[in-house]
Amino acid sequence: MKTDTLKTEFVPAAEADSKRLMIVMHGLGDSMDGYRWIQEGMQVPWLNYLLVNAPDPYYGGFAWYDLYANAGIGIERSRKMLFAVIDDLGKKGHKPSDIVISGFSQGCLMSMELALHYPERFAAIVGISGYVHEPETTDLSPVAKDQRILMTHGTQDPLIPIEAVRKQVAVLQKRGVQIEWREFVKAHTIAGETELKVIRQFLSDKF
Repeated sequence: MKTDTLKTEFVPAAEADSKRLMIVMHGLGDSMDGYRWIQEGMQVPWLNYLLVNAPDPYYGGFAWYDLYANAGIGIERSRKMLFAVIDDLGKKGHKPSDIVISGFSQGCLMSMELALHYPERFAAIVGISGYVHEPETTDLSPVAKDQRILMTHGTQDPLIPIEAVRKQVAVLQKRGVQIEWREFVKAHTIAGETELKVIRQFLSDKF
């Protein structure tokens, strides 16, 4: 499946006929190949998965935006492409209210872009080890304050220091955005079953 220039791969749920789905977005330099473990790792039989490659080649993987040169242009472009993916999913019977948006690092930032700008409410948003683009000034959609968001981060992350992200989350919370914030003793990674258990519970509470 392709939507514009985004390559995607659908992984069906173990539970037949389920329309509930998680969009999975990788970090800088990675690809959907880095998340082929997600169904086995999550162990949620009612979840379909849509693995997505970012649009820009980057040292053997892909990037959602240019980290070093006017990131905002690439972020907005990728956001529009993801809107198109979600619209296409709607035609296949997956309503936004059945969709979890998730991402790691740059994928987390894109998850938050969808949380703050998409005009309909998702089932949930899960952002891991990332940050937010211009949280003080970004325009919020009419439903942004109704989105249910989990953000997780590592206290030992050397690439995206946690202190700056804590401040961003506080800014958004002050603006009325509902964010559940969880910290793990980890670097720039996913903390295995410890973190997956928290995500699993968050999703179970939102469906």
